[in-house]
Order: sequence, then C-alpha cells, then structure tokens
Amino acid sequence: MNHATPAASATPHARPFPPPPAGVPATSLAECDRMLTELEAGRDRWAALSAMQRARVLRACIPTLLAVSDRWPAIACDVKGYASGSQGHGEEYLGGTLPVMRNLRLFAEALEANGQPALPKTSQRPDGQWVARTFPQDAIDKILFAGITCDVWIEPGHKPTQGKIYRDKAAAQGGISIVLGAGNQSSIPAMDVLYKLVVDGEVCLLKMNPVNEQLGPVIADAFRPLIDAGYLRVAYGGIAVGQHLTDHAKTHSIHITGSAAAHDAILYGTGAEGAARKEAHTPRIDKTITSELGCVSPVLVVPGAWTDAELDYQARHVASMLAYNCGFNCNGARLVVLANGWALRARFEAAVKAKLAAQPTRRAYYPTAKATWERFTGKYPKHTDLGTVSDPSALPWTILEGVADRPGEYALGEEPWCGIMSFVDLDVTTARDYLATAVPFANDRCWGTLSVNLLVDPRTEKELGAEVDAAIAALRYGAIGVNCWTGLNYGLVNATWGAFPGHPSHDIQSGQGVVHNGLLLDHPQKSVVRAPFVMKPTPAWFTDHKNNVALGRAVTRFEADPRWWKIPGVVLAALKG
Repeated sequence: MNHATPAASATPHARPFPPPPAGVPATSLAECDRMLTELEAGRDRWAALSAMQRARVLRACIPTLLAVSDRWPAIACDVKGYASGSQGHGEEYLGGTLPVMRNLRLFAEALEANGQPALPKTSQRPDGQWVARTFPQDAIDKILFAGITCDVWIEPGHKPTQGKIYRDKAAAQGGISIVLGAGNQSSIPAMDVLYKLVVDGEVCLLKMNPVNEQLGPVIADAFRPLIDAGYLRVAYGGIAVGQHLTDHAKTHSIHITGSAAAHDAILYGTGAEGAARKEAHTPRIDKTITSELGCVSPVLVVPGAWTDAELDYQARHVASMLAYNCGFNCNGARLVVLANGWALRARFEAAVKAKLAAQPTRRAYYPTAKATWERFTGKYPKHTDLGTVSDPSALPWTILEGVADRPGEYALGEEPWCGIMSFVDLDVTTARDYLATAVPFANDRCWGTLSVNLLVDPRTEKELGAEVDAAIAALRYGAIGVNCWTGLNYGLVNATWGAFPGHPSHDIQSGQGVVHNGLLLDHPQKSVVRAPFVMKPTPAWFTDHKNNVALGRAVTRFEADPRWWKIPGVVLAALKG
C-alpha cells in the first residue's frame, strides 16, 4: 500500500472536527398517519389551484427561504464538521440555499406563464431529435454565466412541449408523494419536493435522511407557506418510518435519492424473498416510484496539445470534482479516462494528484464512509492516499491504482461513496481514436447513466469538427458537462437532473425520471451544459475558490430577486475567487 503524501499536502487542521449535533427524534407512526390525512385534504386544495395561484405560494417561500439562508448553511456545516468561513461553508450556500432559491424563482416564473415559459431556442438535429436551449434565458444570465449554455435534448419522437399538467387537465390528477430525502446535499430534498409539487402536481411528505435530519426544521421554516397551507409535511426516522410511509394506502408515488439497493428494498423487499421478487419482476408495492441513485461518473479527457496553464486549470477542475462535499456526490469524479498515448498523460495524472494532496481532508460524515473506503482499498491494495489526515473521523483522498478496462473490474461497476477516484487508460493516442473508444467505454463499461464529464480543448474540438457533437449525441447519460463539472448541470436548475431514460425497475442503475427541469419540458432525454475550456475568474465549484462563502451568500440573495443593480456585488465576490 502506498500512503504517499507529497510535499504539497494539506496543512493539518488546528482542531479536531466537532461531532455532529444531536439528531431529531423519529416521527411516530401515528403522527405519520395524521400527516398523511392532512395531506389528503391538502391534495385536493393544491389540485384546485390555478398555475398563477401556485406561483403565488412559491413566491411566498422566497422571503421565508431568505430568512433562513444563513442558518441553513450553518447547520449543514455542523452536520458535516466544516468550520465557519471554510471552503465547505461556502459549498453549503452554493449547493444548498442557492439552487433551492433559483428553483423557487424559475418555477414561479414558469407557473406565471401558465406552465409555458419561453424557450430561448429550439432546433432539430439531422436525425429529427429536438433540442431546447434553456440557458441563458436573458442578458443577466449572459453576464453572470458568460460562455455557458444548457441544451435539453428531447426524447426521440417527441416535440419540446412544456407543462403537461397545465395543458391537459386529465394529466393533473395529483396525489400524495413520499419524498425520501438525500443525506449528502441539503438542496436535494427541498428541490425534489418542489418538482413533485409543480411538475407532477402532488403534495409531499418529506422524510429526512438520518444523515442530515437536523436540516429538516430549517427546510420546514424555509417552506413555511407550503406547510401552513397543508401541501407539505416533514417527518423523521429510519427504515421503519420510511417503509410505513412508502407502503401506506394513502401514498400515490415515491421519490428517492439514494442507492439502488435502497430502491430495490422499497420496491421488492429484502433478503431471499426480495431477491426472488426482483428476479421475477414482481414488485411488492404498486406505486409510481422515481429515483436518482448515483453513478460511477467518468471524466473523459480528450487528448490535446494543452498549454501549461490549461493543464493546471483542468487538474484543479478534476480534483474539485472529487473533493467537493468530501466526495459524497453522486456526480463526483470516479473514473478519469485517459489516452495512454497522450503526450501529457503522466503529467496530467501527477497534477491531479498534487491538487488533491493540497486539499484539506474533511470529516467523512457519512456513517458508511470508512467501511466503503476499506472495501475499495481492500480490492485495490495498491492505492495512493493523499492529503494529511489529522482526525480519526477523516479519510484521505485516495487514488486506486491499477484500474483497467477489463471484464469484472470492480471500480467500473461499483460507486465508491467517499473520496476515491481512479485513472483508467484506453489504448489510443489520437483525439479521434479516443472519442471512438471512450464513448462506448462510458456507455457500456461504467455503471450508471446519471452524469459524465467531457474535457476537450477548443483547438482539438475545431480539428475534430462534428465528431465531438456526434460523441455527445451518442453518450447515454442524463447529465453531460462539456468542459464543466456536472455539478453545474445540477445547480443551474434549467437543466434536468436524473438518469438517462430506459432503466427498468429490476435493473434500475441510476434511476428513473428527472427533477429540476426549470422550464417544465415534458419528455427530456438528457441535458448538455457547455462551458469555456478555461474560465476566469475561478468557477464557484472549484474547491480552491478563495471567496466562495461571500459568493454563495451574494448569489443566493441575488436569485431571490435578480436586479441589474445587484450584479456588481456578485461580480466583485466572484473576482475575489
């Protein structure tokens, strides 16, 4: 085992990570039943509201979210062990309050347009598939997100229609949805609730994940107008509470962000009986279930003649894709896919390792993290550990060595839910051969279809012409980030978030259905977000951003009420990064 800690390794923390705050008592099953009864009445009231009336309820949540927008990240920091003012603190604005605020505003605007918000552009590809440009929407977007675009590709055979339940009353039946909240990003439970309310027309009972259940009360305060009107309830507890809610006769649908194993346990049960049901394709419950269940997310690095500055930038970029949120992101970089004949191949791997080594290690706040780390490093005894681990609750950033493109390769088929990534070589040299090999590798060899990142410099893309576009078209992933981490797909909200469509329930992989989808497109297939190869100032999702707390706070407030006169404050915070 190689426990290499280069000279650039992180400075040890001055104090141990504090323990997480006390959890929230489990909701009794009797109280769960009472909540469902209240939601049953709220369901009918929500169904009776017009799009404009729903928009007013969402607008009422903007000031209540703003009122807790500093308390929310502070509690998340307590849960994860981040110090006030730290990089992690900024991430809890950028990945917590900011996307929720943006989601509220975009959905309110979409409902004010009766579910038919304007699309900046639509077009058809040569094969007839429709693509809807969803970002940028206006001049403010173009200023604050210069060079960034988002296109939502529509499933073949469908046109880019929007807001089905607002066009078709027969589709607006409503119901009660159980939302099983994620434990990693605090915005996920809140945004999943908003999607179910607005796009599916269902009222929600949100059961918080025990990992971050302390955030339940602050989410309830943020969404107080929804709770007071009887459209949302929040419950707490573990498996027993979750099963009671998902099995309940009043429950119409279930949405889970978690693992494929948790999805299968809900749908088929556990043990030998569950395995038999799954094998026979006979679910134990008859309810609609949508899900987002992770991915072994690849980073496809197209070989090119990169400058030293470009190589350094992309090394920071890839390191950030893993280190963000301590590696507990379903779209975190897990496989960096390189051409073994690329002249810069060794330099790039060394640079990524050096950037990771310079990242302060963090408390591995997921209860399963250490066991996961031990399982993967046991499979790959030759691994490189990076960074200084100064607290027993932390884990090193870890590179699994010797991962290869071969049948049965463990790291290609299992998601390492902690700070682990691997480098994989493809036996090619040129950019053209790389694309021809890397796309089928990503599609057929890597588990899951949630997210993939493609890094290609502008000179190489110009040389290849339409071949890059063809590669993007061929990738079977719900979120594709071209020269940007798919964390931007998640945070924009104009994109959809979810697996590539087509997974049957008995082979669920990354899940079924989508969330976010700020412009309410009816049949999304995937979202492609593009960014410049090198961006200045430092992008907000880089974990070496020097001012992300101030930036996250400023952009959260900006999204609550975008005004031209607020732009200089946001730009100033960004420039200090």
